[in-house]
Amino acid sequence: MVAAGDALLSPSVTGQLIEEYVRRPQAVPPAGHTLDGLTDRELEVLALVVRGLSNAEIAQHLYVSPATAKTHVARLLMKLDARDRAQLIVVAYESGLVTPGPRP
Repeated sequence: MVAAGDALLSPSVTGQLIEEYVRRPQAVPPAGHTLDGLTDRELEVLALVVRGLSNAEIAQHLYVSPATAKTHVARLLMKLDARDRAQLIVVAYESGLVTPGPRP
C-alpha cells in the first residue's frame, strides 16, 4: 500500500494516534541527565555534536584548537555520564535542548 502511495493507517487511526501522543505527559530526562550543570560553551558544543560535527569541525566552528574541542566533548561525556556521542544526542533531545525538525 505504501509503495503505491497509499497511507498505511486510515486518517481516523492517525488522528487517534496523534491525540494519544499529545495527551501523554512529557518525558522527564533520566536522573543524572540534566543540562543544568553545563556551561554555555558546553551547551553550544552539545548542539554541534547533535548536528553531527566532528571534533575538527567543532573546533573550526568555534575558532578553537581540535584538542580544545575534543576536551569539551570529553567533558560532556563525563558530565552527562554518556558512553558515546549517540548518548549525548539522546540526552540533548530528551532534555529539550534540540527538537526534531528540519535544520536551518
